[in-house]
Amino acid sequence: MLGGLHAGRQGCDRMDSELTIVGGRVLGETLDTSHQQDIFVVDGVIDAIADAGERPPVGVVIDARNQVVTPGLINSHHHSHEHYHKGRYDRVPLELWMNYVRPLTDFPITPRQVYVRTLIGAIQALKSGTTTIVDDLNAGPKLDPALIEASLQAYRDIGIRAMVGVTLFDKPFFRAMPFVEEEFPAELLAKLNAVPTTPASQILDFVSSLAVSHHPSSARVAALLAPSAPQRCTDDFLRAVRRTADDLDLPVIIHVQETRLQAVSGELFYGKSMYQHLGDIGFLKPKTQLIHAVRATPNDMQLLATAGASVQHNPNSNMKLGSGLMPMRAFLDAGVNVSLGTDGCGSIETVDMLRTVSSTALVQKLRGGDHTKWIGATDAWHAGTIGGAIALGMEGRLGEISVGASADLCCYRLDTAAMTPLNNPLQQIVYGETGSSLDTIIVDGKVVMESGNLIGIDELGILREAHAAHTELEPFIAKAEASVNEMMPAYRRICDRCDSHVIDQKILPARF
Repeated sequence: MLGGLHAGRQGCDRMDSELTIVGGRVLGETLDTSHQQDIFVVDGVIDAIADAGERPPVGVVIDARNQVVTPGLINSHHHSHEHYHKGRYDRVPLELWMNYVRPLTDFPITPRQVYVRTLIGAIQALKSGTTTIVDDLNAGPKLDPALIEASLQAYRDIGIRAMVGVTLFDKPFFRAMPFVEEEFPAELLAKLNAVPTTPASQILDFVSSLAVSHHPSSARVAALLAPSAPQRCTDDFLRAVRRTADDLDLPVIIHVQETRLQAVSGELFYGKSMYQHLGDIGFLKPKTQLIHAVRATPNDMQLLATAGASVQHNPNSNMKLGSGLMPMRAFLDAGVNVSLGTDGCGSIETVDMLRTVSSTALVQKLRGGDHTKWIGATDAWHAGTIGGAIALGMEGRLGEISVGASADLCCYRLDTAAMTPLNNPLQQIVYGETGSSLDTIIVDGKVVMESGNLIGIDELGILREAHAAHTELEPFIAKAEASVNEMMPAYRRICDRCDSHVIDQKILPARF
């Protein structure tokens, strides 16, 4: 129940300069929720935390009695361009699947369809307790700035915090695997090489200019840098991205060694792991997330720890694509920060971060060993909150409830089945919550959800529009998929050849 809100409220366009959450059980730095506290917010930032009733509330008052207040989750990896592909693929490994959601064959899509597409994920993100989402947005063969702006506007309107990185690569995806020249028919290679694309340098320049006006230090909807993967970028281009990140002080995300084939590719392309190669060219630094990191050796982990780079666990997509399981405890023991992400809906169908946190705390236990070192609810929650903030260079600002942090907060009702009886709120959220207990969400000091309803957009209207947009686009999606099928025989031969290659025996096991 929101005591100070009224019918004339302007939703996500308005920041309440002062706001007080009263009487909640605050899941703060100590994870102790045994007593009630009040949280005072001024200009979007937590100004004070006091025992309930110790001082009078100010501004808009949110009654959080009989609720637990948590920091919002940080979804550090997502692909909004995959939303119209949801539910189309299963039992397909990464190297065979990924081209379907990044086809070289372009198809017509309007800014409005991109706007609606983006909101599909943002809706589910918020309703699963996510207040920050990182969107690795593939722009297609040709960059259209109007489509990027449509995505940014969607995030502005719904009220979530978003960091958008236009996917950067200067080697086409079909050339990011070994043996392409040997296995692809010459006529098919010629056809693929002839597809017109926007030069990678031009896209990097576009993102750089975007970041000036949409910088994470000041904008709720901001830009970051998203080079796709080492094998999809030349070294010179990776160095250019690194220079841009350093010059503009931007976070960086990059996919690294998600699959066994990629571990083989590192050996064949560089004569070393991709981690070692990135280290050698000076790419590994703080505020840099290596997405997936399923296969790594202890030496790779030490390299990342020394550099201050983070790794990112995407358990659900890695399981669905058969990629394997990141050795999360080994990374943590080596001193490497771990963040969490859902990945895109073309691979895993959901942007539900509560599922990701739960899966992290569950599936990591399959590694066995000393049960006192199993990944538990506390580890998974830390990775989904503070771990994400550290990876983005926003420690102390995001992912926690503390004075000086942004007011990105979620209020879970305690009168629900998931929270009854109340023994340990954190464990019950991690292992049992589906989002049905979520009552109020605040992002950057603005209430974006109240009584379980989003207030910045017409949710049902947007979802109806998304169905209609998909109906219009489905024939074009199917046609693009058919064009990808031409590459499948060659891809399968490459996968078979890579399966026969021995990989470094020091790589920790990714399958059981």
